[in-house]
Amino acid sequence: MRLRFSLFALILFVYTVGYAQIPKPLPPGEILLNLKKLNVLGSVLYVAAHPDDENTVMLSWLAKERLARTGYLSLTRGDGGQNLIGSEQADLMGLIRTYELLGARAIDGPEQYFSRANDFGFSKNTEETLDVWGKNAVLADIVWRIRNFRPDVMICRFPPDPRAGHGNHSASAYLAEEAFKMAGDPTQFPEQLKFVKPWQPKRILWNTFAFGINPAQRPSEGSWISVEIGGYNPLLGISYPELAAESRSQHKSQGFGVAKSRGLKIEYLVHKNGDKATKDLFDGVETSWKRVKGGEAVQRVITQAIQEFKPEQPSAIVPLLVQAYQLVDKLDDAYWKEQKKKELSQLIVACAGLYYESNPSKFAVAGGEGITLTTTIIKRSDIPVTLKSVRFKGFQKDTMLHLSLPDNELQRLSNSFTIPLNQPITQPYWLLQPKMSKGMYRVDELAINGLPEKPADFQTEFSVDINGLPLTLQVPVTYKYTDAVRGELYRPFEVRPVFTATPSDKVLVFPDGQPKSYSVMLKASKANVSGQVSLELPKGWRSEPTQIPVDFTTKFQEQTVTFQLIPPKEASDASVKVVVKTTDEVSSRGLYEIGYEHIPPLAVFPAAETKLVRLAIQNKAKTIGYIPGAGDEIPAALRQMGCSVTLLGEKELTGSLAAYDAIVVGVRAYNVNPRMNYYQPRLMEYVKNGGTLIVQYQVNSGIQPLEKGMGPYSFHLSKDRVTVEEAEMRLLQPNHPIVNTPNKITDADFKGWVQERGLYFADEWAPEYQTIFSSNDPNEQPLNGGMLATQYGKGWYVFTGYAFFRQLPAGVPGAYRLFANLISLGK
Repeated sequence: MRLRFSLFALILFVYTVGYAQIPKPLPPGEILLNLKKLNVLGSVLYVAAHPDDENTVMLSWLAKERLARTGYLSLTRGDGGQNLIGSEQADLMGLIRTYELLGARAIDGPEQYFSRANDFGFSKNTEETLDVWGKNAVLADIVWRIRNFRPDVMICRFPPDPRAGHGNHSASAYLAEEAFKMAGDPTQFPEQLKFVKPWQPKRILWNTFAFGINPAQRPSEGSWISVEIGGYNPLLGISYPELAAESRSQHKSQGFGVAKSRGLKIEYLVHKNGDKATKDLFDGVETSWKRVKGGEAVQRVITQAIQEFKPEQPSAIVPLLVQAYQLVDKLDDAYWKEQKKKELSQLIVACAGLYYESNPSKFAVAGGEGITLTTTIIKRSDIPVTLKSVRFKGFQKDTMLHLSLPDNELQRLSNSFTIPLNQPITQPYWLLQPKMSKGMYRVDELAINGLPEKPADFQTEFSVDINGLPLTLQVPVTYKYTDAVRGELYRPFEVRPVFTATPSDKVLVFPDGQPKSYSVMLKASKANVSGQVSLELPKGWRSEPTQIPVDFTTKFQEQTVTFQLIPPKEASDASVKVVVKTTDEVSSRGLYEIGYEHIPPLAVFPAAETKLVRLAIQNKAKTIGYIPGAGDEIPAALRQMGCSVTLLGEKELTGSLAAYDAIVVGVRAYNVNPRMNYYQPRLMEYVKNGGTLIVQYQVNSGIQPLEKGMGPYSFHLSKDRVTVEEAEMRLLQPNHPIVNTPNKITDADFKGWVQERGLYFADEWAPEYQTIFSSNDPNEQPLNGGMLATQYGKGWYVFTGYAFFRQLPAGVPGAYRLFANLISLGK
């Protein structure tokens, strides 16, 4: 990692990141709550494995009742989670869940952090997780965050043992406890000490939960304390469980919307290491201004501000807040000095009624393109505020003003800039480079490691004088627009490649030696650009033509270009890369845009590559009906096999189904589609009359009620799964058509699988079903319920928990061959 920052600069950097947001207007209740927080000098770091693991009631209570500086460290970004709102998986899933977490934190109050660990999928034990992640790398990240955040108390969501229910969960607790012991030791990760000092938290606790220790009962192990976190906050007009429900409901991709609960909520904190707490989690920690030499004077001024605060006139306490800021600025304790200066700055801005923003004329640009930046600032109080200068970071320009801001009069600045030709594109920092390993993202810049997002490259910096106090206020350059339904909205300002080249397919399957069309959507990020598009092909592959010229005159103009890809005679798997050359740059980036209402619009620029799969495959099913579930890319994969695919909705499912060679039910369709109960008799009639129905994995909890179950005969879903993607697959029915026709399935077809073999297998089934495969994770009993097949009437019914929804989009050859056999049953 590149180590560039001095300790002082790094501390400033960390706090600037948290502050460089569009100012959020604070109602009087929140102002008073934040005033009281100024007199609290305590901090808590909560640690777990994934987004949505955190106890949002506990976090809300810590941040809004105990008024402690609170952080949530999620070791992963949730990349391996299921997606109930779209088709995004893996890195894109992690990006969505990152912003869902930021939305949750905006509601419940704590700060959000991560490690570089990749959520590689479900894990059954700590050892597997540590082996995939790399124990020392994640430990270094946790120690780095402890030394930066300097928590007095650490809290784990899980125990470091099988009760955690997931290897990532138990590993998060194990690693947190190890990092707790290391963070104060200067011999551990000494390279960090150029920028931070060792820090030893007072204690580490386990916040028990229902499937560990029943929170309705007293813990049966070790030393513990109880806390009542269900209280009502009159300044917010809401209880902590209600606030937590709003927060947790931001995890929409995981289907975690929850109802609001009210009333007492007792939880237990079990001692794990450090000094034992006997009554309170902050036992032995000085959380008042007595903690800092000279802090009593600060506390007296803040207490006076609290007493004199008037909801109808918050500006009246600005002079006291300025006085407190000046006193804090003279303190020797660098950590609390910077933390409380940040909090005071936010309150001074809020009480002075100050609002400021900086908006570009375009939401996306390319290097060398010009934009107009409109910067506005307004003061809505009688407090004297002078705008001394405006600095445009990233544009390298300052404007000297020395303007006294009148009350409630909007001041507007307009500036024209040109984006530097060599300006880096806007890309999530942990996705800039290939992963270090399956379990670890690569982040070379230590200063940003663990932040939810890196600071904006373009920021506007206001130098102001508020009632005699000089302050520097930063805000990211953010595009503002108006939606006819949702009103005023913001989205990040983006720098894009001059051209993006987005292949129409992530995977191209060549079942024979015939050429295939390869289409690429080109999009110009600025006007009047031209270039050449070509393909980088592996040995033996050819394209016609070899290159295609493009010439665009308008911004965001699009054009689809098509190549013919000719495969080699021999079977080989490889990748094709799209390259666009202009006079200014060479780009091999595509464009993927994520748009959901609960998170900001996001643009990602993945490598413009497609996996090429040359394999011997036969398929007898040509017309496929597909019932969409919770979002997957199986229909595209079926088309790669030469199938005509129709997405089945209400109209199609209430009509004749006889035309379909096979019908495939998407993942979790029975969980998310309340009409499946109504469609079920028609689907069974389709099978009885000679059709083939393939049902992919479903989750037993929350499934739509079915009178006779999902199949023609009964079976029961469990949480059984095989997480090791290399696990042996044993044939239980070697003569069954599923493994013989039209493709002969061998051990080679189970090589190269990704993330897992399968999930939510059946554990009980009627004797009419045949089990096709047996598999298991190391040192576990064989699981035979991953695929059930039966003839029913003239047709075939198959339930499969094997993860085709991951394998087919990843271009796993054997998965294509096996799925072709499934849809070909009876043909």
